[in-house]
Amino acid sequence: QVQVVESGGGWVQPGGSLRLSCVASGITFSVYDVGWYRQVPGKEREMVAVFKVSGNINYGDFVKGRFTISRDNTKNTAYLQMNMMNSEDTAVYYCKAELLPGGVSYWGQGTQVTVAS
Repeated sequence: QVQVVESGGGWVQPGGSLRLSCVASGITFSVYDVGWYRQVPGKEREMVAVFKVSGNINYGDFVKGRFTISRDNTKNTAYLQMNMMNSEDTAVYYCKAELLPGGVSYWGQGTQVTVAS
């Protein structure tokens, strides 16, 4: 049984930082691209960052150097370090493990991130 579980969400003040974690089980994590996505009510889910098996990393335009994605294949875990956060970063953050672009993929249940004073 495949599981993808996010953690680390919560409340943070503007300008603050959070670190999200994504743990996958039931798959060979090292051969999956892993990405972070976010969604707010009424809007489409958008890509935050993707760390591909090839080593390539892509970020959404809005990241602007504030976030860093990393992965530790020995722990089947991906991370998203978020710094200099603002209210527009408030969303549910999801982790996705994808076997090649367009291949089988697995989503986590999401973790809520709220940026507010």
